[in-house]
Amino acid sequence: MMTIRDMYDLEHTLAKDYLSQFTYPWEALKGIKDMIIALGETLGEDYTEVSPQVWVHKTAQVAPTAFLGAPCIIGPETEVRHCAFVRGSALVGSKCVVGNSVELKNVILFDNVQTPHYNYVGDSILGYKSHMGAGSITSNVKQDKGLVVVHNQGEHIETGVKKFGAMLGDNVEVGCNSVLNPGTVVGRNSNVYPLSCVRGVVPEKHIWKNNGAVVPKEDR
Repeated sequence: MMTIRDMYDLEHTLAKDYLSQFTYPWEALKGIKDMIIALGETLGEDYTEVSPQVWVHKTAQVAPTAFLGAPCIIGPETEVRHCAFVRGSALVGSKCVVGNSVELKNVILFDNVQTPHYNYVGDSILGYKSHMGAGSITSNVKQDKGLVVVHNQGEHIETGVKKFGAMLGDNVEVGCNSVLNPGTVVGRNSNVYPLSCVRGVVPEKHIWKNNGAVVPKEDR
């Protein structure tokens, strides 16, 4: 359930061809910058290169106080709000929200992703229609500065990367003021309770409760 095929509908990102090369999503982190630069050169007339290697779709709304660092792509009908800080290496899809004081760095945001209030998202991939509640963040570096390992019920997967925030599958909901620790992987259609401290793998269609318990979601 941790593979790109398991977690994401690639029809909802310009990074479809790039991500298709990999098995696990974290394998794509090292090449996001180069991918954006190459992709930007192929964008049509609907995108404007507002500064070197910063491409913004003509239907996107970018607040004058927002900072867009190179390279980045801002997709159609996306809203980048007051004081958003896009540090660079950010591919933001269509109909996304990058909110007030949100910081993005080395990320892929699929279409319809919402990071609307005081979020930090670094070295992460957020799937279609995923949502990070106010104040929720990805912690992307271990305290000992070591390489990140993904822990999944006794399985320990060496990622080989030092910076790795979170991989959120499609339709993931992260509650307010939660911390997603390095190496967090949340499967499709799963929820994280507010005020949670998450690490490891949350399976598809499960709920991470703020006491650390993980339970299946009930079908409705």
